[in-house]
Formats: sequence, structure tokens, C-alpha cells
Amino acid sequence: MMKRIFLAAIVATFAAGSAFAEDTCESKAVGKDGKPLAGAAKTSFLKKCKADACTPKAVSADGKPLAGAAKNSFMKKCEVGA
Repeated sequence: MMKRIFLAAIVATFAAGSAFAEDTCESKAVGKDGKPLAGAAKTSFLKKCKADACTPKAVSADGKPLAGAAKNSFMKKCEVGA
């Protein structure tokens, strides 16, 4: 019984930690004054943030960077999920 309680506590701790650690582009979209960005500034920031997040992941199965249509397709799919 104690093992189950201990295991549940550990799992809950890691689940809560990963939920708090998630930084999305939306949460990073704040200006220098600490206020949330809006309009064109927000759109531009989100586009750049998503591209920066996806570019390092754009590699083929053998570890080489993707190029051309393969990279464009990957970036579209990745940016939707980012």
C-alpha cells in the first residue's frame, strides 16, 4: 500500500513539473514593458518564434538538414503544432 502511495506522489510531482515548465510562443509574447503584445507585433513575434522552434528539428532520418519541399512541408506541419 505504501509503495502505491509513494509511486502516485512521484508521478504527480513529475506531471505537475512538466506542466509548469511548458513555455509556448503565446506565453512569451510580451513586450519590454511586460505587457502582452497585440496586433502586427504579436503576429510577427509568433511567426518568428514558431520558425525558431521548428528549424532545429528539420532533419532527415540520417541526421542531415532538410531542404526544399521536404523542409517546407515539415515546417508547415511543425509550426501548426508549435
